[in-house]
Amino acid sequence: MKSIWVVDDDHSIRFVLEKALSREGLPVRSFSHPREMLAALESDSPQVLVSDIRMPGGSGLELLGKVKERLPKLPVIIMTAYSDLDSAVAAFQGGAFEYLPKPFDLPRAVELIRRAQEESEREAVAEEAAAAVPEMLGQAPAMQDVFRAIGRLSQSNVTVLITGESGSGKELVARALHKHSPRADGPFVAINTAAIPKDLLESELFGHERGAFTGAQAARRGRFEQADGGTLFLDEIGDMPFDLQTRLLRVLSDGQFYRVGGHAPQRANVRVIAATHQNLEERVRQGAFREDLFHRLNVIRLRLPALRERREDIPALARHFLSRSATELGVEAKRLSEAAQASLTAFDFPGNVRQLENVCHWLTVMAPAQVVEAKDLPRELLEAAAPAPVVAAVPSHGAQAAPLAMSFGGNDDWLAEMAREARRMLEAGQPEVWDNLTRRIEAKLVLTALDVTRGRRIEAAQRLGIGRNTITRKIQELGLEP
Repeated sequence: MKSIWVVDDDHSIRFVLEKALSREGLPVRSFSHPREMLAALESDSPQVLVSDIRMPGGSGLELLGKVKERLPKLPVIIMTAYSDLDSAVAAFQGGAFEYLPKPFDLPRAVELIRRAQEESEREAVAEEAAAAVPEMLGQAPAMQDVFRAIGRLSQSNVTVLITGESGSGKELVARALHKHSPRADGPFVAINTAAIPKDLLESELFGHERGAFTGAQAARRGRFEQADGGTLFLDEIGDMPFDLQTRLLRVLSDGQFYRVGGHAPQRANVRVIAATHQNLEERVRQGAFREDLFHRLNVIRLRLPALRERREDIPALARHFLSRSATELGVEAKRLSEAAQASLTAFDFPGNVRQLENVCHWLTVMAPAQVVEAKDLPRELLEAAAPAPVVAAVPSHGAQAAPLAMSFGGNDDWLAEMAREARRMLEAGQPEVWDNLTRRIEAKLVLTALDVTRGRRIEAAQRLGIGRNTITRKIQELGLEP
């Protein structure tokens, strides 16, 4: 574990913090002069830095600037006097995590340092996760459209609205937009507006001044200030309370806002990326979302496809998640049999990529052998595949195909169902109806044969009455290739 570094010319302050942090099991290293700390930074780095603001021979603000040049994500707590408001403001503008007023209450100081430590750990985990995720999230045509859009927006600071179902990877797209933008060197700050209680959301977004409400012992920067010079990702924007929407609109209009309990206007140079799984147009019609805010956010809209709309990406994503889970658990990565892979590809995944990731983690822990068979899959997948009516696996050429139930029994019910589906598609004016239905039937036949033969292609081809070259070609054409 990295140490907490304390820089203060006052021996008593260093001593008190060293003892308090050591009692909490936190390693601590202290310095009496900024020059000593900068020299130590050549060979080591802290998890959190706590620095006095006024020291002989060096300023805490100058130290903050130098540290932020080398370690921009390092949480820095600046210690200062209650009355030193200008210094506190300068500390926040310089990127400080928080400031600690002197004389401070020791338990509160330790609590603040703990919070900074947790923030540092979250940043480290987020960076590791971002590094582990492949740059390309999929090869399906729908995802290629998303990648092209990210490329076109790479030199832009325009506001972007990402829409898509829950679990489809909207934050990953937001991170990619930030990573490939002119703001890549700035912070990426994410907040889920649906996960924070209404009473706290305003303070989370815009910060608060000391004494603004009960428990506000010190001023605190909000997410807009934290994201200054970078990108702020507002997830589930459709759930934002109506009165806060007005404040958000003001910030988006002129970049100006007030902290809770504050009277001085604050400014933040922030690019906003918003995301929602809801239909914002419908929310506007219902009076639950401001129309002017909708138009302000809806400058560029990126629609992220559901996983069932890009089934050909499921095998590659599953391999990636199995590998990552194995690395996290320190075990050998599991592999999917062709039958198990076919079952995964045929499943609808209502929870999208997040659900697939959870399934792969479950398989890493629970599957009995290194090669995962179809019977080893979680119960919800097995139950979905068990009934005779089965959802077809492959949509047609980018068009979203509706499920087609087909029961290959002794009667003609499945033919009647197919006829009804064909009528629905024809009356709706959907394109390529013939190819659409034919591909879905062929995919279902191939997947069923592979399931019956436990993934043995030659035997599956024999039972279907086709050549082995034909089944191989069909697997490739239909996107069922491992």
